[in-house]
Amino acid sequence: MRNNVRSFRKKNGETQKDLADAVGVTRQTISKIEKQNHVPDFTLAIHLAFHFKVMVDDLFEADMK
Repeated sequence: MRNNVRSFRKKNGETQKDLADAVGVTRQTISKIEKQNHVPDFTLAIHLAFHFKVMVDDLFEADMK
């Protein structure tokens, strides 16, 4: 699953730590998500979307290849 978390975070001028603190996870979790090494559970995906004020579909794309 591809995601746009890094681009939304940078647009907001946030560090990984800032975002992690805002959604209640570790900075390492945000790093893994941004590197495509971790797919967040549905609850975290909702928290991220709410934080950025976007739809979950704007953050995550299923890689259907």
